[in-house]
Amino acid sequence: MGTPLGDFVRAKRDSIRPESLGLAARPRGRAPGLRRIDLAGRAGISVEYLTRIEQGRDRNPSPAVVNALADGLSLDPAERVHLRYLAKVTTANCPGGRRPAPPPREVGPTVLATLRLLAPAPAYVTNPLGDVLAHTPGFAALFGPSGLLDVPQPNLTRYVFTDPRARATFPDWEHLADELAFDVGLGPSASASAWFTSVLAEEAGPEFTRRAHRHLPPPRPPLHLAHPEQGPLRWERQRLELPPPDTQSLVVLLPADEPTERAAERWERPERRGRGRPPLRALA
Repeated sequence: MGTPLGDFVRAKRDSIRPESLGLAARPRGRAPGLRRIDLAGRAGISVEYLTRIEQGRDRNPSPAVVNALADGLSLDPAERVHLRYLAKVTTANCPGGRRPAPPPREVGPTVLATLRLLAPAPAYVTNPLGDVLAHTPGFAALFGPSGLLDVPQPNLTRYVFTDPRARATFPDWEHLADELAFDVGLGPSASASAWFTSVLAEEAGPEFTRRAHRHLPPPRPPLHLAHPEQGPLRWERQRLELPPPDTQSLVVLLPADEPTERAAERWERPERRGRGRPPLRALA
């Protein structure tokens, strides 16, 4: 059985063109990517040890080995941070670790106060699993028609992978699915990720599982949403990471084009007329 660290190293190795690292190009008909022997040589480890890491048979590599793999793969700073995180997740998931469990859903009072200041603009509090923990009325106006908020504890990841309405709601469904599956591996803890992955793997099947083991950071273009009343909308997502221990984020949606900006202005007009701020909804 593979590990997050091993899956990432193998996927990254397969994606690298040898000539980009000054190595000879692979002959036609050969499997693309960097050979194990090449990566092992660049990282200063044995091919046998690299094979154990990629296959999940070594789950506790030293920091020096992790840094050597980062050097061998020529990872950029963001990828290096992600590699170190995956090494921690892999170690935490060793036999004898904590039993998988869902994360807490409570949102702190200062975070709710910040959301209140943002209302009625579309904003919400989430975690890497995709839980929608609290949101502004603008978020409800934007996503309410999609059915995302129809359940007591909405989760964007589960909605995208299991609700048939999601593909119509998000025209760029494939891109969003890649993002959400990748984020599940980021926490809020190794046990929470393991719990959610096991649950969603049963519910969503291969569409989720083949992405969950990819572990390569996906691009994050503007969010494309098909709104039944406002038409196609595009949003930039400004994500503010909140302090530990809950690994939550405050996400603010900002218009990415003029039609979306006009739609956002229509939602904000009641606020500009001094009608007061609508109440927030925390979803505990």
